[in-house]
Amino acid sequence: MNAPFSLAGTKRFALAGARILAARLPYKDALIDHDGFALSDVLIDEGRIAKVAPSGRGEFGDAPRASLAGRIVLPTFVDAHTHLDKAHIWRRAPNPTGDFEGALNAVVADRAVRWTASDVAARMEFCLRTAYANGTAAIRTHVDSIGPQTRISWPVVAEARERWRGRIALQAAPLFRIEFALDAAHMAEIEAMLDAYGSNILGAATFMVPDLRKGLEILFALAERKGWDLDFHVDESADPAARSLGVIAEMAIRRSFTGRILVGHCCSLSLQDEDEQRRTIEAVAKAGISVVSLPMCNMFLQDRRRGRTPRWRGVTALHELKAAGVNVMIASDNVRDPFYAYGDLDMLEVWREGVRILHLDYPFADWAAVVREEPARAMGLDIETLRPGAMADFILTPARDFTELFARPHADRTVLRGGAPVAPAPDYAEIDGLEGLS
Repeated sequence: MNAPFSLAGTKRFALAGARILAARLPYKDALIDHDGFALSDVLIDEGRIAKVAPSGRGEFGDAPRASLAGRIVLPTFVDAHTHLDKAHIWRRAPNPTGDFEGALNAVVADRAVRWTASDVAARMEFCLRTAYANGTAAIRTHVDSIGPQTRISWPVVAEARERWRGRIALQAAPLFRIEFALDAAHMAEIEAMLDAYGSNILGAATFMVPDLRKGLEILFALAERKGWDLDFHVDESADPAARSLGVIAEMAIRRSFTGRILVGHCCSLSLQDEDEQRRTIEAVAKAGISVVSLPMCNMFLQDRRRGRTPRWRGVTALHELKAAGVNVMIASDNVRDPFYAYGDLDMLEVWREGVRILHLDYPFADWAAVVREEPARAMGLDIETLRPGAMADFILTPARDFTELFARPHADRTVLRGGAPVAPAPDYAEIDGLEGLS
């Protein structure tokens, strides 16, 4: 994808013959191919979209043209569930068992001695640079908020949000086990941190513990009083008896909660019997809860037993949720940390792997919204589309249909922001010192 580079510094030019999903186009008379794409020309002027038209009509006069010859052009991505404060610690805090308990122990040990403000800030900045280079325009991160770490991490997150404003819309939610909600001093500090550092999202990790309902009541009541949204880690377990998703949905319905609720993981839902699964999904739909699946991380962690081949992919019942009208999406989750040893804050990779793990295909176009429009809705973002006047933010790929798009990793993509190509992802060598390498 070298054509846009030949237009570097050009303020007015056209992307000619771009293959764009017809559902995202501002005009209706598109000739749509078997994958749901339509060939379009996009006029860019001063970094913004000036006009979008069916390809080949010659409406843009003598504007310089970058001929894409039917290659797919995507809008930027929205990543609704990440852990930027944990990222890139695998080398110094490995998880040799590869399971959830091993990950938790490794993170707790590393956090206790190494998570200074400068350490968290450097790793978070590397993540944001990477996500930006890969074509992401909005991210929600969960922030470990327990004891002294709360006061260390939240100023770092707020500074990063301001530094990246206009490039990546960064949201943050506190993360702690639901039992901590019963500690009045802890909750007072969480409320103070969110007020001080400009977050309106309250969250926790929920499990089927005896005090689950009591803890949820406290969180719901605080969110209602403050006008905040809720974001929960839910049932990240292979135990069918883990049913906190149903408890959350029932409570949202009973309290007529009006804020947004996003729940992540919900792994055990796919292992429950069909009647229970149906009842839970109906409650989730009625409550207006959005669900984010983390296909790569959950496949890595779930059903892992030494010497035994996994029998289960670890993901939630995403097809059934979508069929019931639930707003569903996929996201990056952890990156190169004890919970997931891989990943690169690359939503094209997440989409590609999600297609394979969750069968988000046939038709592919029906699932394209899980990496942009649906997470944006869950996050309360009014993302710009292809309408004239919107920023010219695009991901140009060499692929001409979905099978080509998902066949290769596409490190050869070109990301345009404001009509100009962005720098590639940073080199891992930049964070050698943070990972314990000399």
